[in-house]
Amino acid sequence: MRSADGESFDVVVLGAGAGGLAAAVTAAAGGARVALLERAEVVGGTTAWSGGWIWAPRNPVAQRAGIHEDPQAPRDYLRGVLGNRYLPERAEAFLDAAPEMVAFFEANTALTFDGGLKIPDTYGHQPGAGTGGRSVIAQPYDARGLGADLRLLRLPVRETTFWGMTIQAGEDLKAFMTMTRSARSFAHATRRVLRHLRDLALHGRGMELRNGNALVARLLRSALDAGVTIRTGVEAAALERAGDRVTGVRLADGTVIAAARGVVLACGGYPRDAARRAGSFPRDAENRTLAVETARGDGLRLAEGAGAAIDTDLAQPAAFCPVSIVRWADGRVAPFPHIIDRGKPGVIGVLASGARFCNEGLGYHDYVEAMLRAIPEGQPAVSWLVCDHRFLRRFGLGVVRPAPVPWQGWRRRGYLVTARTIPALARACGIDPAGLEATVRRWNADAATGDDTAFHRGTSPYMRLQGDPEQAPNPTMAPLLKPPFHAVQVVPGSFGTFAGISVDGQARALDAAGRPVPGLFAVGSDSASPFRGFYPAGGINLGPAMTFGFVAGRALSQGPTP
Repeated sequence: MRSADGESFDVVVLGAGAGGLAAAVTAAAGGARVALLERAEVVGGTTAWSGGWIWAPRNPVAQRAGIHEDPQAPRDYLRGVLGNRYLPERAEAFLDAAPEMVAFFEANTALTFDGGLKIPDTYGHQPGAGTGGRSVIAQPYDARGLGADLRLLRLPVRETTFWGMTIQAGEDLKAFMTMTRSARSFAHATRRVLRHLRDLALHGRGMELRNGNALVARLLRSALDAGVTIRTGVEAAALERAGDRVTGVRLADGTVIAAARGVVLACGGYPRDAARRAGSFPRDAENRTLAVETARGDGLRLAEGAGAAIDTDLAQPAAFCPVSIVRWADGRVAPFPHIIDRGKPGVIGVLASGARFCNEGLGYHDYVEAMLRAIPEGQPAVSWLVCDHRFLRRFGLGVVRPAPVPWQGWRRRGYLVTARTIPALARACGIDPAGLEATVRRWNADAATGDDTAFHRGTSPYMRLQGDPEQAPNPTMAPLLKPPFHAVQVVPGSFGTFAGISVDGQARALDAAGRPVPGLFAVGSDSASPFRGFYPAGGINLGPAMTFGFVAGRALSQGPTP
């Protein structure tokens, strides 16, 4: 959509994911005239496809539930995880502002939250690790609340939904996974499916929104309520400057939109920028991104053109996740993120040798890092998740859903490899049969005692939460016994980028000398992660995006920035 040349706003935000929407809503709520420009025809970015969890330690949702933490605890935890990459200014700016962000949106907008009161941090052995309450998620949202503006909301991605229905981690997901074993779960799942089918018939899409789709919908509703001017299908070509100060945006059609107070870059990082990825991603050609097509590094290019520096000195350039490649009947090919299944009891990850290579129950980022360490350059970066039939029907595997959803179609398409014996499964996958048979034999013996002698699976609160409380003695370990046996090939993937524009604790873009570029802010995946290429907890992408979007919007609502 084109805008008339000569338009002027106080603030221009480029990109309508979580970070951009948070900045736009906060600035507008403070009285600023805000334009939110999005390259895609819809808003939401990769956020709309995400699980929607936001890491925000010491948030008011947790405090209302009686969880009151010492402010030093999350600092100690981040210091332990990040080590010598801990940057006090960015990390502590995040920790200070995150609770304020949650409180602001609850008090002033349509965004309300539920708490992850039982979700632990990933590395429970580190000092200060949280055991619950540090994360929040947007409450489910009825899409009818957007009215005609629902057309602006990006649809959830097919791979992680059930016929387009979003299922939220926690009690909602548990009900779907146990619907064949619990009358209460069956009733919950049936109600949700019937309502979804009704919505498909009446509206052509799901209307009970959850996860990242609910977060974006609530932020979109808030932006509309605050009077933010939203334009989609807009491509920025350059930033306008007066001297060193950024004063606006020049669009690809030549139109100039002035920004009296400043510009916020929130274009989604560079997961679709082939050239920049090739210079920073390990095994880049083999890494499949889960990001939207428009996350092409626009924000970084614009920032560089205005004198900002790019920060690549991180432990990893991206947020990794193991993925399998799904080929749908209509020809669509897309990655599926293995977020939940790896930690359930009765599945193991193996290499071509048949050997395990990691603790599958740790974070998804850890799984990919371990895979890249274990596989020499020159050999394909692939692993397999292997399970028995009991596991498949109880938990599902990748895009294969648990009972009562049929599974045979995925075998026919080649996504799921199936065989009556472990050696036959290995041969079908190209895995060493003797190696896999020995690995399964050891795993089954360990599962009987609950002690993973190879990688210590199930030894932290985070790992145990990923498991099954009905499984004893270790909720993350069960033997592979019931044929047929199944496997899905898994390759490196990524949600988005950690490397990005160099910024300070106020989300101001910095030049190579560490000086702020006047009038320019960067948030979300456009900015370098405050966690420096580590993945300390679920929600560490959206947590900083929301928090520093709030920080930037608050600063810009108060007038021009230095």
